[in-house]
Amino acid sequence: MSDNELGNIFTIGFTQKSAETFFNLLRKHNVLTLLDVRLNNISQLSGFAKQQDLIYFLKELCNVEYIHILDWAPTKEMLSAYQKKEISWEIYEDKFLNLLAKRNIERDVTPEILTDSCLLCSEHKPHNCHRRLVVEYLKKISGLNLSIKHLI
Repeated sequence: MSDNELGNIFTIGFTQKSAETFFNLLRKHNVLTLLDVRLNNISQLSGFAKQQDLIYFLKELCNVEYIHILDWAPTKEMLSAYQKKEISWEIYEDKFLNLLAKRNIERDVTPEILTDSCLLCSEHKPHNCHRRLVVEYLKKISGLNLSIKHLI
């Protein structure tokens, strides 16, 4: 893919979605790879999106590959401070973007891993979610002409 070609990158949260809705959205948008950017992907609270179940469902229902990318998740301390309202969204966003830069997350990113991929987190909407920050950061840093679409 050349720099001026347009590709799609998606984001999705699993909360407030049935398994049927979740997997139908991935199929409808021809997602090839699900990039799990959750800090904790093995929680019983994840339901159908618990890592081992999700890997199975993605392959069997959608023929979608699964990759967990922990470097694209916040630290436990950072997430906890935001969830407990000890820091505002603006402070969290600034800290998280600095963390992404410090981790140099773009070093292993290729057009192939981003194009027609979908970043997964738990938040229903992308507005105050780190998956939106990751995808916007990667688009800016990579220089790829990616179209970001949030699946809700």
